[in-house]
Amino acid sequence: MASDAHFADYVLEQMHGAGSLESRKMFGEYAIYCNQKVVALICGNQLFVKITAQGQVFVDKALEPVLLAPPYPSAKNSFLIQDQLDDRTWLVQLIRITADALPVPKPKQPKAKKM
Repeated sequence: MASDAHFADYVLEQMHGAGSLESRKMFGEYAIYCNQKVVALICGNQLFVKITAQGQVFVDKALEPVLLAPPYPSAKNSFLIQDQLDDRTWLVQLIRITADALPVPKPKQPKAKKM
């Protein structure tokens, strides 16, 4: 099921303050970038945040349990954010922690010119 643009906009609004945010539509779903790093996916109108060691420590302290689930078949597990989606402060902290823990993406190689 493709995700709704309104849901993606709501998620970005909830993450406001975590850093430089943007979403990119991919295959009917969305990738969420924070500071140019993919930190989360929106699939089937659900938010899946990448798991990092630092993020796991933060999530383990949450009052509500956070489930692990793959965003799509054959994907690695991610944090499935449900009730915490409405807790802007908590979500912003998780996204900051996740973005800080992820490596900077490698620069793309320029395409070779055809002769």
